[in-house]
Formats: sequence, C-alpha cells, structure tokens
Amino acid sequence: MTTDFESEAEEFDEGPSKSQRKRDMHVLQDLGRELTELKASQLAGIELPDELREAIIEIERIRQREAKRRQLQRIGRLMQLVDGDDIAAQLTAIKSQGTLSVQRQHVIERWRDELLSDDNDALSRFITEYPDTDIQHLRQLIRQANKKQPHEKATTNSRKLFRYIRDTLAQND
Repeated sequence: MTTDFESEAEEFDEGPSKSQRKRDMHVLQDLGRELTELKASQLAGIELPDELREAIIEIERIRQREAKRRQLQRIGRLMQLVDGDDIAAQLTAIKSQGTLSVQRQHVIERWRDELLSDDNDALSRFITEYPDTDIQHLRQLIRQANKKQPHEKATTNSRKLFRYIRDTLAQND
C-alpha cells in the first residue's frame, strides 16, 4: 500500500531537477558560443540544422551587447534540438586539427632555423630524415637566405626556404 507521500515523491523523481536543467542549458550555451567563434570554413564542416547555422552566422552582424546575449540564449535553445555530444566531438576534432597545424608550423620553423644556423650537421640531419630532398635546391635556398641582402629580400628567401621545408615534410607524411 502506497501512501500519498510516496506517490508525490514518484511524481517529482521523473526528470532532472530544475538546477540540473539550467546547468545543461548553460553547457549548451557555452557550446553554442564556441561555435560562434569558429571561422566560416570551420563552421561549414559541422553538421547543424539550418536554423541553428543561420542563428550562429547572424550573431556576427549584431553589435549591441544585450542583443548578442539574447542571440546566444536563442542559440542555446536551438542547441537543445541537436545532439550536443556529437557537436562537441566535431568541435574537438576541429580544435585538434588546429593544434596539429601549429605543431607542424613549429617543426618547420625549427628546421629552418637549424638550416640557417652555422650548424653544418643540420643539413646532414635533414637529408637523413628526408632522403628524397633535392639537395642542390635546398643548399641554394639556404645560401640565398643567408646572404647579406636588404631586409625584404632576406625575408623572401627565408619564406621560400620555409615553403620548401613544408612541402618536403608534407611529401613524407
């Protein structure tokens, strides 16, 4: 035999508390805010309903603070209609691509700096690590980048060397 108190308790236990629903809503709003900070090309790679995509794009033209806040709330409400975990996973993948890109840039810059330094072994290490390198062309680029020239010309030659290293690393991936 159930009492009135037990039947009332069962009614209240049917879903998450109001506080939990608010926390979930804030998480979705934060996820929506992260989506608004993406570049258009990155946003295009994420599967979103059209209405949500339009709301995210629309926030860029809004300048007033209060209007932006309301738009973010609207995005948060629209986020409830989609799988937040799926979007978060896609967003994480985009961020990790950016991290890998930065790491790759650092590797290329390190090689360029080593090749331009007075370290004679740097060229040997590079050729050993990347055997299909055009050695003659690489030496020419290093020589041009090391020449005493006006600043613009030196920068241009350094960029050419950077691009060659980047392309060589990309061929070996």
